[in-house]
Amino acid sequence: MVKNKYTCSLAATGHEAVSEAAAEMLRAGGNAFDAVVAAGFAGAIAEQTLTSLGGGGFLLARTADNAEVFFDFFVDTPGLGLDPGQIEPHFFPVGVNFGGSIQEFNIGLGSVAVPGTLKGLLHVHRRLGRMPLQEVLEPAIELCMGHELNAFQAGFIRMLYPIMTLTEKGRCLYEPAGEYLGRGDELAIPELADFLRQLAEDRGKSFYEGDIALAIDQEMREGGGLLTLQDLQSFKVIERKPLRADYRGYTLLTGPPPALGGSLIALSLALLEKLPQPDKWGTPEHALQTLGMMQEVENLREMGVSTPEALAKFIDGKNIGKSIENIRQFSRGTTHVSIADSEGNIASMTCSNGEGSGYFAPGTGIMLNNMMGEDDLHPDGFHSAPAGQRVGSMMSPSALLKDNEVKLVFGSGGSKRIRPALTQVLTQLVDFKRDLQTAVDAPRLHWDGEIMQIEPGFADETVAAIADRVPVNVWDDQNVYFGGVHSVIPGKKGTGDPRRGGSTVMVEL
Repeated sequence: MVKNKYTCSLAATGHEAVSEAAAEMLRAGGNAFDAVVAAGFAGAIAEQTLTSLGGGGFLLARTADNAEVFFDFFVDTPGLGLDPGQIEPHFFPVGVNFGGSIQEFNIGLGSVAVPGTLKGLLHVHRRLGRMPLQEVLEPAIELCMGHELNAFQAGFIRMLYPIMTLTEKGRCLYEPAGEYLGRGDELAIPELADFLRQLAEDRGKSFYEGDIALAIDQEMREGGGLLTLQDLQSFKVIERKPLRADYRGYTLLTGPPPALGGSLIALSLALLEKLPQPDKWGTPEHALQTLGMMQEVENLREMGVSTPEALAKFIDGKNIGKSIENIRQFSRGTTHVSIADSEGNIASMTCSNGEGSGYFAPGTGIMLNNMMGEDDLHPDGFHSAPAGQRVGSMMSPSALLKDNEVKLVFGSGGSKRIRPALTQVLTQLVDFKRDLQTAVDAPRLHWDGEIMQIEPGFADETVAAIADRVPVNVWDDQNVYFGGVHSVIPGKKGTGDPRRGGSTVMVEL
């Protein structure tokens, strides 16, 4: 008999239909891992501009008996079986306008990395779920048969128009009868529904080893892509030990290497813990300290302080004092699911399709990722890494512990803005004792390397203090650019970030 620790289960996601998919599993007697897998499949339809079964992701799991595992199903670099220089990649840039900032990404068949999300969801379900897979897939299948686009998804689809309509398949889906889909329109992907219906028996074999894999291989070779049959056959979900970082009596569980985000969040916290704590959030003193920390972390990242080993050496060494003095003197498409069930299991999952490559895997309705075209994932240059290598990522699904009890399950989408978004929410909770909703709703800062991007809501004197030091860009409204921190406090409450269509659901016993 299941022993319950809390009187309710909670889920926070980026879409109402995704939250409901998780809730269906929890109501039916499933655990947090059934719920997160159902949410993952549902999100691939309801939030397909942010995630896809053809993308990659990470999932932090902590079971009711305190077993911890970090599932890495992020993408690999493609090209196994190809001779170097054999194919000139189909690879070109597009600009994505976030409203206050334009970011350039590369798309095309040559931007596709080896997809991991499909295999990752199936792996997590097999390892930790307890409901039949067919039942877990049902909410996603229903969404495929037709669902109404909400304002957020319609906005994302509009923003990514050149990608969504790159191919005839995309135009058929998103521009039927020559008119592009908008808010309130119905999106149906019956081809994907058919794919999901056979998945309970097939378990992804056709996609990674069989007919679909062969068709992908052929179209990639004919169209300038680098993804091969050998790449798909070789992909593995990796189970890692979560990275642990202490902060003011709490313990952060987050992503270990080769993911980059977790180590850099730990570095940010290590610096902040050694600084004098401002009396109040949002003051000029607090904002300047935050800016100084962001800049110093970027400097240290460029110097190689981006792994747990380098981080430990840095914290114990003399150089951290210099970094503290520096701060004092200065004084992608992604979505997240957080779930905590009544038994004490938690799941924190972040998945991404980048912005999408524009290419659909034949016979599936699944758009594959463009991870080979995101510059922050390839600091040494595009297509420079050897084939078969796990790509690094800023995605950092996390949990916060106190006295070995989970106090928060959280994570964010947002490419380069994931790390500052999570750090700013966490420090508000721990340092300033703000409640979760206030911390998530509060305006955010992001140092993009040249300009401090500022959401509206900071006091004029705070903005002026930052502007005295660096160029600033104050946005007109809160924006998806600054991430989407979907979070739950086990047994108490959940908060979906309104920047990314946040939705929460509580399932009471």
